[in-house]
Amino acid sequence: MAKDKSVYVCNECGATSSKWLGKCPDCNAWNSLQESVVETGNSAGNKNRFQGLAAPQPVANLADIKASDFARLPTQVDELDRVLGGGLVDGGVVLIGGDPGIGKSTLLLQALHTLSLQAPTLYVSGEESGAQVAMRARRLGLDNTQVRVLAEISLERIIATIAAEKPRVCVIDSIQTVYSEALSSAPGSVAQVRECAAHLTRLAKATGVAIILVGHVTKEGTLAGPRVLEHMVDTVLYFEGDTHSSFRLIRAIKNRFGAVNEIGVFAMTERGLKGVANPSAIFLNQHPQPVPGSCVLVTLEGSRPMLVEIQALVDSGGPSPRRLSVGLDRDRLAMLLAVSHRHAGVSCADQDVFVNAVGGVRISEPAADLAVLLAIQSSLRAKPLPKGFVAFGEVGLAGEIRPAPRGQERLREAAKLGFELAIVPKSNAPKKDDPAFKGLTIHAVDRVEEALSWVRGL
Repeated sequence: MAKDKSVYVCNECGATSSKWLGKCPDCNAWNSLQESVVETGNSAGNKNRFQGLAAPQPVANLADIKASDFARLPTQVDELDRVLGGGLVDGGVVLIGGDPGIGKSTLLLQALHTLSLQAPTLYVSGEESGAQVAMRARRLGLDNTQVRVLAEISLERIIATIAAEKPRVCVIDSIQTVYSEALSSAPGSVAQVRECAAHLTRLAKATGVAIILVGHVTKEGTLAGPRVLEHMVDTVLYFEGDTHSSFRLIRAIKNRFGAVNEIGVFAMTERGLKGVANPSAIFLNQHPQPVPGSCVLVTLEGSRPMLVEIQALVDSGGPSPRRLSVGLDRDRLAMLLAVSHRHAGVSCADQDVFVNAVGGVRISEPAADLAVLLAIQSSLRAKPLPKGFVAFGEVGLAGEIRPAPRGQERLREAAKLGFELAIVPKSNAPKKDDPAFKGLTIHAVDRVEEALSWVRGL
């Protein structure tokens, strides 16, 4: 019997090579080539493999096409509905990934239980037996749930079951365990993941079934399998958070039916994942008295303003001082230190600087610049900022403080939580005597040196 010929396929761009290479010759990605078996092309299932994901339609003028909003099916899990944009869309495909044991299967089983009360549902488990899924449901207190369960990894049998059961929502846990008989490669390979995801997406668009795919992640934190998997689906969700902590964040990386970068916050309990209505309380440490090096930032995650504590520690360093940041961009920290030295006369050239965002949250927006600088200044002078103090604003290389998007909403959230003093960019300052900011004293600045000198006088 002849040995099957193998090729090496790039996970990032899909390019093939006859031998393994450390770097892909097409997209220059390192360690992205994985071995795959060459398909013969004469199998029975190959004739219908290559089809469009959507139904074919005639050519028409865009102005003549009737635009209508998508009907949504709420999952009754508020934080999950938030990141989905209000609920599941008929025919939509959602890909959710995260570290092992973070709670993906638990959350989806809870969501399917609430959905089963209003629509037929199907849970396809490729990693657990039906008895194991039932055991998890008992632990979650879902004794009389009407969720239909199928323990299967064959794509053809899954499609036949969906056609027979006609569910409105179907969960595939996980896409890396599903295989198609039209391919000879093993489950989890690049070809199998791409092929099975394409078939399931095509099925969702043709029948109107909302399909949720569970994806594994690599040790780098990205979804395992080809990158084209994220392009095919409508929504990509990532679970974040430390498995040793009880709090979990779910973030929308891509959403065709809602806002991106929207986050939902959950707390892991004995009865499963519970939504956190006020996530700002998680990321704020309740110090009995103000401490040096602490500044509260009003950040914006999607459409939700949140208050996060930024902590800084400035200590005497050696000949090569360290610059370390957790939850913030390290390169941006180095830039802020250079700006403060050039425009405000605050030098940390011989100091170790450590910056941390409390609660394990990752902040990527530049509006955190001003809060980071004030926290560093507070730690350097060993003088705490006043109680009830918040700040936000982007710092430019010329020393200017640029406005942050939706500044009014940020200030409104700070005033609602009882904060009394805020320093913001001048363009984000509200009108005087606005009743929405009663009890909040707002100081507007447009230069770094102005902000630091004002804080020194507190």
